[in-house]
Amino acid sequence: MIIVPETEIAGLVTPADCFRAVEGVFASMADKSAYNFPVVREAIGHADALYGFKSGFDRKGLALGLKAGGFWPNNVHKGLTNHQSTVFLFDPDTGKCRAVVGGNLLTALRTAAASAISIKYLARKDAKVLGMIGAGHQATFQLRAALAQRPFERIVGWNLHPDMLSRLEEVAKEEGLPFEAVDLDRLGAEADVIISITSSFAPMLKASQVRAGTHLACMGTDTKGKQEVEAEILAAAAVFTDEVAQAVTIGESQHAIERGLIREEAIVEIGAVINGTHPGRTSADQITLFDGTGVGLQDLAVASAAVELALAKGVAIEVDF
Repeated sequence: MIIVPETEIAGLVTPADCFRAVEGVFASMADKSAYNFPVVREAIGHADALYGFKSGFDRKGLALGLKAGGFWPNNVHKGLTNHQSTVFLFDPDTGKCRAVVGGNLLTALRTAAASAISIKYLARKDAKVLGMIGAGHQATFQLRAALAQRPFERIVGWNLHPDMLSRLEEVAKEEGLPFEAVDLDRLGAEADVIISITSSFAPMLKASQVRAGTHLACMGTDTKGKQEVEAEILAAAAVFTDEVAQAVTIGESQHAIERGLIREEAIVEIGAVINGTHPGRTSADQITLFDGTGVGLQDLAVASAAVELALAKGVAIEVDF
């Protein structure tokens, strides 16, 4: 069995590696050669933690396995990351456990890759202003990945706690781009692409604040009840997602579906755009929205890439098991 420790991931896997892995598995999902198993997510009644599993199988890439982990809100006081996860990969021919891979950084990178893929395929080619809603730990990964997809000229940001926006400003400075903290009215009026990455249970961005031609990547809603944007935005947009089944139950789409504002059949998996079986954006003034719920196959794809890189670079730990 191969072990790739969390401590090795940063030196092994690049955002570009994750982008390629996630792009490939989205395409496999769309052509039905890869599928996710039902998600398990539970409050365990200890340490205020949420714990669960995401799993699946990609027949094309032969990635079989699961990610186990969750959210421990008190870890911050222990000098640990609140989100903790580990990916287990199995040999699809024998069922033996092939690898155990640290999943914390990989989760951040694969989440950022998903929104970046949506920008690549759905944002207008002439997008110049990037809007960021949220400034938590994940937001910096989202920002860096997005900047690789379009020649953005400036960044505007909003966060419930404005002092946290400094971390986005630092990334912008590293990239040589101006950054400005704005209210949501200005953000919606100026941004060509908007990424939301929060843990909100109430909509922040209103439909009246989103202008024609905007692409939105809504990346924070991954649990029943969470919501970052008004459901009316989805009603006005062409809606894309990683997996329809998750989008309508735990994603941003859940609220629009419940209110009858959109139909499940109208939601398109981003893999269909990657494969060329769906055109994606059809006009410059169309609003497009990517409902990024996060699927287990993303984790398996990036963990598989990490294993191959670890073997190639001689840093994989191999043990009898």
